[in-house]
Amino acid sequence: MIVSTLALGILRSLECYAKRDSLSVRDLSRMLDNNSGLVHQALMELKQLGVPLIISRDSHYCLPPHFGLLNKGKIGSGLINARAAKIYKLVLLNTVDSTNRYARDQVKAGNVSGLVVLAEQQTAGVGRRGNRWLSPFGANIYMSIVWNFTQSEDVLQGLSLAIGVAVCRSLTKIGMSGVKLKWPNDIYVGSKKLGGILLELVGDPSGDCSVVIGVGINHDMPFSAGEAIDQAWTDIVKETVTPVSRNHLAACLIDNIFDILETFHRLGFSAYQDEWIAADLMYNMPATISNSRESISGTVLGVDEHGALRMKLENGAEKRFIGGELSLRRQV
Repeated sequence: MIVSTLALGILRSLECYAKRDSLSVRDLSRMLDNNSGLVHQALMELKQLGVPLIISRDSHYCLPPHFGLLNKGKIGSGLINARAAKIYKLVLLNTVDSTNRYARDQVKAGNVSGLVVLAEQQTAGVGRRGNRWLSPFGANIYMSIVWNFTQSEDVLQGLSLAIGVAVCRSLTKIGMSGVKLKWPNDIYVGSKKLGGILLELVGDPSGDCSVVIGVGINHDMPFSAGEAIDQAWTDIVKETVTPVSRNHLAACLIDNIFDILETFHRLGFSAYQDEWIAADLMYNMPATISNSRESISGTVLGVDEHGALRMKLENGAEKRFIGGELSLRRQV
């Protein structure tokens, strides 16, 4: 379901006024110059979308403190000035099929290195290996960043893992503990998935190219949407005592991701290898790595200086695996 203009207007009104007081249907109808019946329908639409409306006994509405629509001013105020200067353009979308697809289209139209795209909702979000990425309205972070690289084939080894380090730093900064990284691009808290990373190259993979870096983080996933997820999951609201807003989280992510992007061409993944291993969810655990053709089991030994997974096989030999369409699972 795509959010209506009236429903967006209600959310903006609740953000502006309901921090101090709750609003009735009549209040909202007067403020938005619309009839009460349509306002009520739009409120029901928001409930169906999973927006966490708080409804009092006398049918007044407000929003929880951590909820807020994406806002350029609030994101910008949370950025380190040096990072803000590196942003080519910050684009906020209400609804898009995929922020990565939108970013790819911008790359094809010209040089947009430093572009940041955030959306309230994705209708066709995609994760690694083409899996569907659930993207309910106003619930999570759906973000894509464009960055240009030269001599990309060698330079980009391990970039997705380095971005994982940036995400881990961001989550630690907002007060989360127990954040883990699962090779090659998943973010976990304990045994529950919190988010993921998807990199896509546009251009010549052996020369100059642009990388579209997609980051998805669960902020306040509605249970109704979460029921469709086929693995254990969590979100920031569940894992923190005082949850931060999505705007604050977006600013932290942009700061830390840009910090790594600015130096990755010179330092490579080896500069972040130890930090990644320290957060490795699967380190020293028995696991199976597989693709469409075969499965190999062994004990995870961390990653090498290029971001390849190191595994000690059952025969005692060590084997290394790099990206591609590989899936890593813990042995039960």
